[in-house]
Amino acid sequence: MDDRTAMEAEQQRLWNGTAGHGRVAAQHVLDDLFRPFEDLLLETVPTGLDGGLLDVGCGTGATTLAAARRGGPGLRCTGIDISAPMLDLARTRAAEEGIAAHLIRADAQDHDFGRATYRRIISRFGVMFFDDPARAFANLRSACADDGSMRFIAWRSPAENPFMTTAERAAAPLLPDLPKREAGAPGQFAFAERERVARFLAESGWSGVSIAPIDVPCAFPEAELIGYFTRLGPIAALLPQVEPGSRDAIVDAVRAGFERFVDGDMVRFTAACWMVDARA
Repeated sequence: MDDRTAMEAEQQRLWNGTAGHGRVAAQHVLDDLFRPFEDLLLETVPTGLDGGLLDVGCGTGATTLAAARRGGPGLRCTGIDISAPMLDLARTRAAEEGIAAHLIRADAQDHDFGRATYRRIISRFGVMFFDDPARAFANLRSACADDGSMRFIAWRSPAENPFMTTAERAAAPLLPDLPKREAGAPGQFAFAERERVARFLAESGWSGVSIAPIDVPCAFPEAELIGYFTRLGPIAALLPQVEPGSRDAIVDAVRAGFERFVDGDMVRFTAACWMVDARA
């Protein structure tokens, strides 16, 4: 198995296993937590827009369904993701709302989208997992109409997002097998370097590229904090494998590590991200 095949297999395993099921369980928290980003993405979707919209890495469907509500009956919304459990929830939510969104289980990196009909492509934290970003964004460019545009939001560096690395730093002394993050590897911080993002977008045929830093205040109830870090992130995959007593010690250590983000009955932090716009 070559490196690319191995990376693709690992992403499939991750998002159809611990990570996918964790996000399903935490869907209500994540939807509220990341709603400010949803609003930023939908600025590019005018009310009454006709044509197609593609949501890359749509997960449990929040942004796809929000776009469909905003765009109206003339907007055909498609969400694509590799996670079966997250897409199952997205389909259930669409059915409950009576929204005719098209939800595809596939890898946007090489999926055949057919004719270039999407007038808008959006993604909320869904594009950092490609093993070959230039090839992936070239495929997305081929799916975009000539008068279309793309906006995605991705995390900046780990150093600028201490909340997002607190759990692994606090757990590291107790979990020696905790995997280390590799700079530039597929994952949460793959797009940390602005120059790298600009380079692969240029290589993949996009124009008018704007990469703007945004710092977005985020908050969720403190009562959800332990559920948040035990379902999501690097330690979630390892916790089920440790003895109950050790697990309790790890949870206590990680909860203590988050104390500086606790403000009364809320958890508050600033998300340091890139908001990236490009034209087809």
